Amino acid sequence: MQEVTFKNLFFRFYDRKICDGTITFSQLGISKSDFTKLCVEDNFVFDEETLIRICKIMKLTEDEEAELLDIAEKERKDIQA
Repeated sequence: MQEVTFKNLFFRFYDRKICDGTITFSQLGISKSDFTKLCVEDNFVFDEETLIRICKIMKLTEDEEAELLDIAEKERKDIQA
C-alpha cells in the first residue's frame, strides 16, 4: 500500500473536484511555478495560508481539509528536520 503523502492526497482531492466540475485550475489561483513544483518535487508543500485558501475554493469537507493540513504540517516539519 502506498504511503499517503501531501502530493498524492492533494491530487486525490484535486482530481475529484476537477472531474466533477466543482473547480477549474484557474479558480485555485495556484501559480504555474508552484503547480509544477508540486508535480515534480517530492517534498513540495504549499504554505499554510495558500493551502487554507485552496481548501476553501475546492470546497473540501472539514475532515478532508483537516487531513490535508495535517499531512502538510507533518511534511513541513520533516523538511526542516
